[in-house]
Amino acid sequence: MKSRDITEVALMTALIIALAFIPAIPIGIIPVPIVLQNFGIMLAGLLLGAKKGTISVLLLMILVAVGLPVLTGFRGGLVIFVGPTGGYLLSWLLMPSLMAFCRNALSRFFDPNRFTNLFITTLIASVVIAYAIAIVFISFQSHIGLDKSFFANCLFIPGDILKAVVAALVATRLLPILNKK
Repeated sequence: MKSRDITEVALMTALIIALAFIPAIPIGIIPVPIVLQNFGIMLAGLLLGAKKGTISVLLLMILVAVGLPVLTGFRGGLVIFVGPTGGYLLSWLLMPSLMAFCRNALSRFFDPNRFTNLFITTLIASVVIAYAIAIVFISFQSHIGLDKSFFANCLFIPGDILKAVVAALVATRLLPILNKK
């Protein structure tokens, strides 16, 4: 990895951590709040691609695992991975690679750096696939049915669609700059 790549990974990890300082919005139905950190994960997948984006998120997960309070609510530690938010964290680790795969698949129909491609990519990876993982995980972890877990997670969808729009807009502007190496 070149020093530019290391810098991009470190800056993205720092951005994701900085987003943890924005307070979470609790939801009474499930013990998972609305957070802004997943917006940073979306940006990692869109801006850095599969390899560097995954390394950035993996670095965040390592910091969480060693107990640093880098998640929203100043949380950290191994217990986070088996709690109600564990499924979301697992999906975060997969999102950059899934986004790269979707982006490449959609490039047959849309320019890879156009808003349409970036938005659909973000929706597929961060809403459809990430939610599927999180719904199954929280259902198992909280001992509730998949249907209840699904409907509880529907509360997050409007906000995540908005985050996907903003992430795609930001990526549309920044990708030409990042690709000028």
